[in-house]
Amino acid sequence: MATLKETLKQKIEEFRPRTTKLTKEFGKVIIDQVTIDQAIGGARDIRSLVTDISYLDPQEGIRFRGKTIPETFEALPKAPKSKYPTVESFWYFLLTGEVPTQAQVDGVVAEWKTRQVVPSYVWDALRALPRDSHPMVMLSVAMLALQKDSKFAAFYNSGKFNKMTAWESVYEDASDIVARIPIIAAFIYNLKYKGDKQIAIDPKLDMGANFAHMIGQSEEYKDVARMYFILHSDHESGNVSAHTTHLVHSALSDPYYAYSAGLNGLAGPLHGLANQEVLDWTIKFQEKYCKNVEPTKELITKALWDTLNAGQVVPGYGHAVLRKTDPRYMSQREFCLNTPGLKDDKLFKLVSMIFEVAPVVLTEHGKTKNPWPNVDAQSGVIQWYYGLKEWDFYTVLFGVGRALGCMANITWDRGLGYAIERPKSVTTAMLEKWAAEGGRKLS
Repeated sequence: MATLKETLKQKIEEFRPRTTKLTKEFGKVIIDQVTIDQAIGGARDIRSLVTDISYLDPQEGIRFRGKTIPETFEALPKAPKSKYPTVESFWYFLLTGEVPTQAQVDGVVAEWKTRQVVPSYVWDALRALPRDSHPMVMLSVAMLALQKDSKFAAFYNSGKFNKMTAWESVYEDASDIVARIPIIAAFIYNLKYKGDKQIAIDPKLDMGANFAHMIGQSEEYKDVARMYFILHSDHESGNVSAHTTHLVHSALSDPYYAYSAGLNGLAGPLHGLANQEVLDWTIKFQEKYCKNVEPTKELITKALWDTLNAGQVVPGYGHAVLRKTDPRYMSQREFCLNTPGLKDDKLFKLVSMIFEVAPVVLTEHGKTKNPWPNVDAQSGVIQWYYGLKEWDFYTVLFGVGRALGCMANITWDRGLGYAIERPKSVTTAMLEKWAAEGGRKLS
């Protein structure tokens, strides 16, 4: 049976002629136009990145390798005694586009066991930080601490660098990162919140289950971890964490440098940090409007209007691309509804009622392009229910999952030899001139 790396090698070599042909024969074909508001407004909707790992459709939501979230969960081999796939099976799928057999999944699980041992100097670096450092700072520092053993950096500095085989050392670094990052995340959780009382790796468990074990969680939480890491893995290339990782690696910075940068972007309030902000808002909303009463449509409608009329927003609603309910939200909602205890949790009931009411209120309010919930509207509630009430850790969970997509993408970036990213800037005076002329005159 071919290993994952051998299968990936075949896939990359079969794929290369496609990108070569597009560049050489059709390189000047126009696929988009850029407007002034796009140039000023963060390059929104400009089609200038390429990835086959995932695609975000405004109406349909995310597709991983062509499959929707429900199709992905249905197709992949399940973890033992679970309705959810292992993260290892999903990693195989992201890299190759193929649904692995159980034997292939077992091969990845076994490979990750050999990769997940984290050098002691990483623990020393983390323990040297102030304990009140944000956990995302700790995760980024750990990623940089690992950099000294980068196989890609060693290959580049060996004097034998070959861009046709460079992807192989990126694959090695990427595989080490995705295998180690849940171990590092669990260490950070126990370091910050459990008095540095660490729990050893259980070599019998898959990645998601082992993470749950290492933070002292319940058997039920093993599926939460598997689901959460898969759902947060990738969201095409334009989001900040994925794009930053791609951008930094395009300079041939190794995966450790690249993903540390991606994590720093993920830590922003407009990106991964939003999940903790949503939960903070929801708990305060509950305290103010329905502390001792059941949330009803009438009560929540009035409360939301009070919120909007006070000039505040409803966090967790709206998305840069999506124009419908985020399927990642729906997957987590389905988990809640199918979990005894969780479906009757007061905070979930509130979130569920907001979900019923908010789109109508936001539509009537008229200032939101997308009145539907995104992934952050639901994710914090699940963590809170299972006792992870340290919400500044939630973005670390996001970072563990996002590593899968970012590492799969940069492995393929090197496999296809993508160039360093270097957009062209213009000045405000140029924009004003073109605005007055009705557009830039193309030669």
